[in-house]
Amino acid sequence: MKYIEDRVEDIQITYIGGGSRGWAWQLMSDLAREPQLAGTVTLYDIDYEAALQNEKIGNRLKDREDVKGKWQYRADKSLESALKGADFVVISILPGTFDEMASDVHAPEKYGIYQSVGDTVGPGGLIRGLRTVPMYVEFAKAIEKNCPEAFVINYTNPMSLCVKTLYEVFPGIKAFGCCHEVFNAQNLLAAALKDIEGIEGATREEIKINVKGINHFTWIDEASYKGLDLMPIYKQFVDKYYENGFEEGKTGNWMNDFFESANRVKFDLFKRYGIIAAAGDRHLAEFMSGNWYIENPETVMDWKFSLTPVSWRKEDLKERLAKSKRLVKGEEVFEVKDSGEEGVRQIKALVGLEELVTNVNLPNEGQIFNLPRGSIVETNAIFRRGQVLPIVAGKLPSAIQGIATRHITNAHLILEAALEKDKKKAFVAFANDPLVNISLEDTEELFEEMLKNTAAYLPGWKL
Repeated sequence: MKYIEDRVEDIQITYIGGGSRGWAWQLMSDLAREPQLAGTVTLYDIDYEAALQNEKIGNRLKDREDVKGKWQYRADKSLESALKGADFVVISILPGTFDEMASDVHAPEKYGIYQSVGDTVGPGGLIRGLRTVPMYVEFAKAIEKNCPEAFVINYTNPMSLCVKTLYEVFPGIKAFGCCHEVFNAQNLLAAALKDIEGIEGATREEIKINVKGINHFTWIDEASYKGLDLMPIYKQFVDKYYENGFEEGKTGNWMNDFFESANRVKFDLFKRYGIIAAAGDRHLAEFMSGNWYIENPETVMDWKFSLTPVSWRKEDLKERLAKSKRLVKGEEVFEVKDSGEEGVRQIKALVGLEELVTNVNLPNEGQIFNLPRGSIVETNAIFRRGQVLPIVAGKLPSAIQGIATRHITNAHLILEAALEKDKKKAFVAFANDPLVNISLEDTEELFEEMLKNTAAYLPGWKL
């Protein structure tokens, strides 16, 4: 890297999953908007042709007058070659294909188990984890060999398990996991401030919060705006909108957008536990007992969120593939806009251009007192030149701590099972998930079916 006054050039970023038609494009857009950074992005993907397409799309950007950040993009067939000398490594992959994800999400429905996402917990999240671990073992070994000092930014789910695997294989790795779910909670607090107090214009960054929990099961017990305590304001807001939910400012609504909700699950959890549930309703519901919010599609409708079918994801991919072809041919102009992610701001802070406080997933070194040491937890952290320093967040309330610990235990069992190819350990975690509230016989039958459906990603297992 070269430091030139208030700029840093020759930054080397390696993108694992660089053929992505979603997250990779978001990174390209954010880098294009940032005038203080420049360098090379190396794109690695098991689909090399997809990485080549993104190389062409990315390299078109630097010649545009509206692009402030000048970056060179190059595709690489070799993971090891792509990682050589990297300053930053971004990992954003789909572990398997949408066919495996269809099994994760929909196979359990035959047994009355419904999942709104199926990528973190629940039977789908755990089976996805089994096929993800071997991929992350490979990444961790390659990073240790080729760029051990690089900062590693993970976006892949299951987030906690991905980050835990990286540290398990390479304890000296400088990895952290990023998730935007908490950002939406800050926006909701800004909406509450406007609705209850009439104070308009508060930005997400101005809403100061204390974050604690595990990924997609995060909580806020302190929130303020310019010194004003937002917790009592949020309580009034919840009381006002508890029955019908709140959706102001959305482009659509939960009934015509699989990724939206009316925040009713959040509001109910606040009433139950007295602190703010910070993740989206679709994720939060999967951490709780199956009959609370997600017993069946009718229950989900009552709570005003959606079950996201994998068929929709497959159709959306077709549209993205078509868009990629248009972008490569120059038939469509790449739109440069703020993605809402903080990866580029984190890079700016880590190279010393600013300081940043934001929520990330890191090993627990005591930042959450009553969760297991070494487990991956989500709290705020300070980003500054060469450092990511987790901020002590305190304890979780006992009831929430118990739920979080159960899921941490399951994730650790899945990691052990994947590393040891131990089917019994995997089953113990599977049967221990709160959504798997069915007979032991049905649990065994479902487990066997889902393992069979993902067997191509479990080499060496005795299935």
